[in-house]
Amino acid sequence: MPHHTYKKIEIVGTSTVSIEDAINNAVEHASSTVRGLSWFEVVETRGTIGEGKVAHWQVTVKIGFTLD
Repeated sequence: MPHHTYKKIEIVGTSTVSIEDAINNAVEHASSTVRGLSWFEVVETRGTIGEGKVAHWQVTVKIGFTLD
């Protein structure tokens, strides 16, 4: 089995729809600029409130990718 070396980046995805949508937005955007994405972990979730409701989700994710 080959050995792998990974690097992690930390980014924030946002959405007005849901936490899951915010995560998907972060991963999709990262995949358009970084090669070899392998995994992610959610490290922080927060949002804004407007008119007594959740108005916007912000999710901080660490994304791991394989180094060449």
